[in-house]
Amino acid sequence: MHSLRRKPAFGASDPPPVVKHVGSYVRKRGNLPVLVVVLTIVVFAFLMYVEDIESLARHSLFPRKTDEASPDEILISSSVVEHQGQPATHKYSQSNLPKTKTTNQQQQQEQEEGKDGSKAPKVQELPITVDNAATSVTNVTVAREAGHGITPPFIIGDEPIVTVPDTCDLSRGDWVYDDVNYPLYREDQCEFLSAQVACLKNGRKEDMYQKWRWQPKDCTLPKFDARLPLERLRGKRLMFVGDSLNRNQWESMVCMMQSAAPPGKNGRKRDGSRIIFIAEEYNATVEFYWAPFLVESNSDDPRIHSIVDRIIKADSIEKHAVQWKEVDYLVFNTYIWWMNTEKIKVSRPSARDWTEYEEISRPQAYERVLRTWSKWLDENVDPKRTLVFYMSMSPLHSRSSDWGNADGIKCAKETLPLTNMTGVSLGTDMSMFRQAKKAAESTSRVPVTFVDITAMSELRKDAHTSVHTTRQGAVMTAEQKANPAAYADCIHWCLPGLPDVWNQILLANILSAGSRTH
Repeated sequence: MHSLRRKPAFGASDPPPVVKHVGSYVRKRGNLPVLVVVLTIVVFAFLMYVEDIESLARHSLFPRKTDEASPDEILISSSVVEHQGQPATHKYSQSNLPKTKTTNQQQQQEQEEGKDGSKAPKVQELPITVDNAATSVTNVTVAREAGHGITPPFIIGDEPIVTVPDTCDLSRGDWVYDDVNYPLYREDQCEFLSAQVACLKNGRKEDMYQKWRWQPKDCTLPKFDARLPLERLRGKRLMFVGDSLNRNQWESMVCMMQSAAPPGKNGRKRDGSRIIFIAEEYNATVEFYWAPFLVESNSDDPRIHSIVDRIIKADSIEKHAVQWKEVDYLVFNTYIWWMNTEKIKVSRPSARDWTEYEEISRPQAYERVLRTWSKWLDENVDPKRTLVFYMSMSPLHSRSSDWGNADGIKCAKETLPLTNMTGVSLGTDMSMFRQAKKAAESTSRVPVTFVDITAMSELRKDAHTSVHTTRQGAVMTAEQKANPAAYADCIHWCLPGLPDVWNQILLANILSAGSRTH
């Protein structure tokens, strides 16, 4: 942005040539009206400073206190962020990473001052590229930037309008190491964070997993500011429905929202299968509803569900769905509980209890459940009020041999994302991915946004809770941590961490919907 400044084209002691010329003309003619002289000078001044006047006008429309984007300046741009550095020719390795700083004083210094002593923060970027379903990276581009290509949005009334261009695929991009803008919140400052995902508190020694920013290939993910989504949620309900991975994402969202909600005016309560975060200042709730198969099952107790023989009622959903009515934002998932067996036990229609069932193939059972789910949406959801989302599957990293680490033990001790998915198979069931995507797109009356987080998450072998978590409600013992082959959790994710990026993408979709339903 240009600043208002003088641009003299002549010596300070000399009068401006045009004014000198006008003065001479007045002496000769004598009878030239004074008004003409004044207007001539005004026109000259306008032409001289027109660029600065335009800059000042723009500054008035979009005021900025710093180079960082404010909540009123968030836009998902269709342009690609240009990296200023040159590609490095070396392979990605631990030595390429900047040394992390963990103390409060160091983090504050990091945000206030660049390494060159300037006040504008500089971010060292180490992109890890996703290429469609597979990834192939042979080198790393190291670059520095102070901004992220974020430009002001169109403004209607007092509300900024965030848009996601049709050409923008938020699911494909790069993981960029960014220890200036990430993490989005601090683990020890989120009072509602559970011990299950508080990895630093549970003994994890490094925190690099918190500092990776997702950079889509062809557009820009908006810089997160919790005030904007909180305003959108004012007087509304956001509900995550599904298994423990959706609960993982719900915890992330609560921490993200809490970072801007006034302290002392937030609360959490349990109501049967629901856990509810309440932002009192905004009269808003962020809720999680336990339904690991979406439909009714014998594993529906949110506290006691570790059942060996899991059985579902593939055509019965109303027991859960009655709690989903009149919710403003519904976010569904179901995947991980399907992966224990090749066949699924499905209760017979005439069954009197859970002992009467038949076993059918996983794809067949999954298709039946998704059909039941989509039918319920079409019959019960008002698309003018409610936005519906379906999160794609969260992958596991349970075999280090999958990514060529012969000396590894599951995901334990992994500290960096994968850099090359060529030839790597983590066992993610992509047929179920396609089934879910088809179901989301096949509803006849209620639009469903399918949020693809799978490919980007497959790269993050470093981000799981591993042995820095709980088991049966208690933090793992030293003996359990020493035996990661038996105890490492390579399903759930540390917070702050990867689920924060899932929520950034979810919120981008919510915000881009604008006033479509509200």
